[in-house]
Amino acid sequence: MTQTSASATPSTAPEHSAPETSAPETSAPDDAAGAPELLTPLRRNRPYLLLMSGLTTQSLGGSVARFAVPLLALELTGSPAAAGVVAAVGQTGALLAALPAGVVADRVDRRRLVVGAASVAALLWATVVVAGLLGGLTAWHLAVVLFGAAVATAFLDPAISGAFRAVVPQAQLPTAYATVQGRDAVAGMVGGPLGGMLYGIAHVVPMAGAVLGEAATAVCAFFVRQPLNEDVAEQRATRPLAALKQGMRFVWSVPLFRASLGLFVVVNVALSGMMIGINLELAGNGTPPVLIGVLDMVVAGSMLLGAVVAPPLVARLRLGVVTVLALGLLVVAFAAMALVQTYLGYVVLTAVGVLLVPAVNAGMAGYIAAITPGQMQGRLSSVLGLSGVAAMPVAPLVGGTLLGAGGIGVVLWTLVVLLAATVVALALVPSLWRVGKPDAWADDALPMPAE
Repeated sequence: MTQTSASATPSTAPEHSAPETSAPETSAPDDAAGAPELLTPLRRNRPYLLLMSGLTTQSLGGSVARFAVPLLALELTGSPAAAGVVAAVGQTGALLAALPAGVVADRVDRRRLVVGAASVAALLWATVVVAGLLGGLTAWHLAVVLFGAAVATAFLDPAISGAFRAVVPQAQLPTAYATVQGRDAVAGMVGGPLGGMLYGIAHVVPMAGAVLGEAATAVCAFFVRQPLNEDVAEQRATRPLAALKQGMRFVWSVPLFRASLGLFVVVNVALSGMMIGINLELAGNGTPPVLIGVLDMVVAGSMLLGAVVAPPLVARLRLGVVTVLALGLLVVAFAAMALVQTYLGYVVLTAVGVLLVPAVNAGMAGYIAAITPGQMQGRLSSVLGLSGVAAMPVAPLVGGTLLGAGGIGVVLWTLVVLLAATVVALALVPSLWRVGKPDAWADDALPMPAE
């Protein structure tokens, strides 16, 4: 799935996927067939609200911090290419930890894992704030913190995937995932301008947002009392390496998952590389940080509008139509952006391009959640998440290197062509077009694979 902001790294990997049960009256089998009016509204679902409260704070704080990271890296290194290297080194941690994290998330108490991983990330970001205020921050310190925080997030994400699905009934998944999109969009609207304002005060101050966000996630998860796992005794009886192989075989056995894992890596690299290139180009041309933040705000506003229209769009159109329509709009918008190459063009055309992205996210995440066994959630999240994680260290290198080699025009046109080719390839994936509308998703439910 795609998560886009002008300063964040876009991702087409599932962020939250997979169910078990919510409350006694909303077990997964009943959810699929029960009437919506029998379900507890999400606004009254206490475990869901606690998790969403922590994650909302994390999303806002992370948006503020992510806005400042490429600018801070550019300041510390003095080179767009070197800034890309710093970001790439940092994000390598997520790539290395992704698969082991999924195995761990299926074998331990997910609540404790969320609390622990978020706490570690908060402490790491705090060292950047302290070092920056004391005048001792270096590019390598920033890279090490990015690396460590990415590792912590790699363990946090699959745990959140299972936890989130454990407290949301299946029938409410499309709405819940659209709400996640809206949450991130609002965070993006506030985070960009706020990050620009805080960056103007002191360049490390925006990193305090990441500290507060991760701390809030840990605290809110601590107060969730509903079990976020099924019985993990069986999973612990399986050796970790065997459990990892089981998860990888499961993903590889599903044609749609197999195709998504490869093609969405390319989508993420192209999309992230373009956004990073635009950010570095604006910063290098002396564009005030606040104006770069405005770009984030407008794009996030478009995502928020997209989150509003996502549930009815997903309910009325098949997943293949939604995916190709949304990514096709991205290609057209970014191609037009490559033609105009102005600040106003970046703002308007990026906003147009991402309008339907939340519908892809909600549809893909909801379908994955509906068909995947609860005991497989962590491993599924980590394996499929590679499509986003793999792009993290590559995209900054691509964006920074292309910008340094030939300017923003080379960045945009090269990656537009790459993105267009990938969308065509996605349109030719038969399993994508076989996915029905949400009321038929339960029919595709998969059994837990044998060891």
